[in-house]
Amino acid sequence: MNIHVTFILADGTQRTLAGETGYSVMEIAREAGIEAIEGACGGSCACATCHVVVDPAWFARTLPEGGIGLEEDDMLELAFYRAPTSRLGCQIVMTEALDGLVVGLPGTALLR
Repeated sequence: MNIHVTFILADGTQRTLAGETGYSVMEIAREAGIEAIEGACGGSCACATCHVVVDPAWFARTLPEGGIGLEEDDMLELAFYRAPTSRLGCQIVMTEALDGLVVGLPGTALLR
């Protein structure tokens, strides 16, 4: 099923992308050529280059049962512009419930 994710870019512009359920936010961004989402580790939760700031209205819905895991939290400690709603894009796997998700790139003033 197609789902949609809106990325708020560093300059404040919004880009809404279509993706498939089961894909991560990082994979959707990389396929669309959003260069700020590097995903250097390929989605193995071993870097912070896919760091996104989730819109507060969506944050709780992106969390796995039990909250952010220790590995993800450790990687987020290395991220620039960490915010209370920061997540690694590789750890947000899209479901129908996340259709319409809004995330900002690190440093996006709107989501600080």
